[in-house]
This record gives sequence, structure tokens and C-alpha cells, in this order.
Amino acid sequence: MTSPWLGWIQQLQGIAQTGLHYKNHPFDTERYGQIQAIAAAMLAAQIEADPPAILNLWQQEQGHATPKVDVRGVVFRDQKILLVQEQSDGLWALPGGWADIGDSPSHAVEREIFEESGFTARATRLLACYDRAHPRHGHPPALHHSYRLVFHCEITGGQPTPSYETPAVEFFGPNDLPPLSLGRTSPNQIHRFFDYLIHPDSSTDFD
Repeated sequence: MTSPWLGWIQQLQGIAQTGLHYKNHPFDTERYGQIQAIAAAMLAAQIEADPPAILNLWQQEQGHATPKVDVRGVVFRDQKILLVQEQSDGLWALPGGWADIGDSPSHAVEREIFEESGFTARATRLLACYDRAHPRHGHPPALHHSYRLVFHCEITGGQPTPSYETPAVEFFGPNDLPPLSLGRTSPNQIHRFFDYLIHPDSSTDFD
């Protein structure tokens, strides 16, 4: 699917979900429901899926439509960056994932690092807040619009320990990066984080 189509569909779904949340007339329910059904049909036509299944998935999301949040940890050791191999595609990424309800952002990234790499770590600084859909990041299209919070973290203990989600854990230099899982981590972001080693007073990156 081309990116413009996915962006339009996401916006229609967001308008419909938010409209259903703030509805104040029976006609609003019908009209916003129609918009949501049209968006589901458009997405289904693009990815050859079942429109009712997509609509059912969206209808489980209630309240004001807003981007999801995921967290990623940047951990350096000996001038190399920690990456984990993803079981789902065999490619590599910064450790991290969706933030859970009840977690603070720093606790979420510390937990993800431990679960995916075996290292305990302490979040020390917010390096970046990225809009995953922004074209400059080079991510492939995704169904959910999300913001990515990236923290610099320092190792406090543990040892490299693969998990069922991440079968390999390694450190890499800037010139020997493995194939990256582009939906999770892009090359330009990795090189941006290596810049922080040279210029640690750089401002937080965003958008």
C-alpha cells in the first residue's frame, strides 16, 4: 500500500472514532459509523482483507483517537550500540516495544531492555520523540499511527540473554550494522544516536 492511502485511511478512522466518542445526536452515530465503515472498506481493498474484521478491530478502540506510544532504548558499550534480533522477521532493532498502561515511559523502556536483552538498565535522557509516520524516518507503512520515545540508557547489570521474542543480542559499531527491522528502527536513526557519543550535549531530536 502506498503511504498517502494509508495516511488518508488513518485520518478517516481517527475522525470517525473521535466523532463517535463526542457524538451528541443519533444521526452522528450513524454518520460517523458510515465513515468508519468506508475507511475499513478502503483498507480492506488495499490489503485484500475482510472489511468486517477490520471494522470490528477498530470498533474496539474507543475514546478520542490519538497516536499509540512505543519506547526504544539506546544502550552503548565500548562505542557500540545494543541491538536485538526480532523473532518475527529475523532482523535487528533497538530493544523496545509498546508502552503498557500503568508504566512510566522510563520504566517501560527499562523493562523492555531487560525482557529483550537480559541487561538491567537505567534511563538517563530522552534522546528523541519521533512520529513514526514522518517520511524522513524511512519506516514502511503501518496501520497504527504512533509516536516513538527513544531513551539513552546505561547498563546497571545483567548479561546478554536471548528471549522468545529476541533470539540474539549483540553490540554493533556504526559501520557494521546488521539488516534492520525498518518498522522498528531505521539506519538514519541509529547514526543519529551515534552522533550523541560525539556530541552528548545535542538537543532532543523530534518529529
